Amino acid sequence: MYKSNDMKLSQFKFKLPEELIAQYPAPYRDDSRLLVLHRKTGEVEHKMVTDMVQYFDEGDLFVLNDTKVFPARLWAHKEKTNALIEVFLLRELNHRSRYWDVLVDPARKIRIGNKLTFDEDPSIVAEVIDNTTSRGRTFRFLTDYDNEEFVPRLYALGSAPLPKYIRRPMDARTQAQYEETFHDQPVREMDIERYQTIFADKIGAVAAPASGLHFSKQLLKRMEIRGIETTFMTSHVSLGIFKEIDVEDLTKNKMESEQIIMPEAMAQAVNKAHEQMHRVCAVGTEVMRAMETIAGTNGQLKAYDGWTNKFIYPPYTFTVANSFFVNLYMPMSSQLLMVAAFAGYEETMHAYEEAVKEGYRFGDYGDAMLIVD
Repeated sequence: MYKSNDMKLSQFKFKLPEELIAQYPAPYRDDSRLLVLHRKTGEVEHKMVTDMVQYFDEGDLFVLNDTKVFPARLWAHKEKTNALIEVFLLRELNHRSRYWDVLVDPARKIRIGNKLTFDEDPSIVAEVIDNTTSRGRTFRFLTDYDNEEFVPRLYALGSAPLPKYIRRPMDARTQAQYEETFHDQPVREMDIERYQTIFADKIGAVAAPASGLHFSKQLLKRMEIRGIETTFMTSHVSLGIFKEIDVEDLTKNKMESEQIIMPEAMAQAVNKAHEQMHRVCAVGTEVMRAMETIAGTNGQLKAYDGWTNKFIYPPYTFTVANSFFVNLYMPMSSQLLMVAAFAGYEETMHAYEEAVKEGYRFGDYGDAMLIVD
């Protein structure tokens, strides 16, 4: 048995068969399996996402993330050599000057002064004006579009910023099979729609708040009928969510910062639920991290607009949420560590062993997990 005060990264390694990493979403948002873990007893139940409402009562509160993902992955050609370059948009630095913080791959080919073009819209040219990290660059976009028209035109070049572990077969037969599953919708269009929650509102994320992808209009209506309340905050998910932890000693790990916006109405809703002894369910690790960043010692929240780089791993005492709705995560990921901190290390690893045994789908497009007392 591991001592909770001496947790190491390697303790969160488990064998995940590649075929269990979801490459496409379920045909319908709430048509995923749900692994329910009772953290007090360690009991595991196998349900569907639509069964989730039975674990909550009138007055219980779900906290959801209303960030909106933009189509951040683009493909460009380097002028003169015509080399194919992947461009990943991170954030707009200056709207008027059209400066953007980006990642490029392969980075060794991209230097200051280089220009890149896009086949889908030759009127947009990207000029490299700075190196920021090994793969990071600052682009200045050159175009005749006015400032208000440019960003939509830029987004039209992009595709959904799916994580790297989604590696789809490119043969036409497989592609056609999946397009038939999604009612003949082209896969790129399907991703732009499905790698986004139905309540996405505030643009700024370069990765989806994946736990929220399971919520359909029908599921939200069932929750409403049961008297379950919902409230929203914003956490602009960054690529740091997929960054591998590269230190065995977890005390030395550093998380990338993410912008969080916690409205007064959301803080008041959580505080009210606490006062009335109702459940508070955090939907997704980014919501849990944001609330724990802001919470006082008594679990009370207040409005906030700022950043967090909080890294949560066992042992950790949570003060806000007492239930947790999440996806099934990759081995040794920061999300898995947070789940283990909430549910207990041994309980979590046992539940994951059951999930693998039962063929659950892992990753952003995978199945879900509900942790309750």
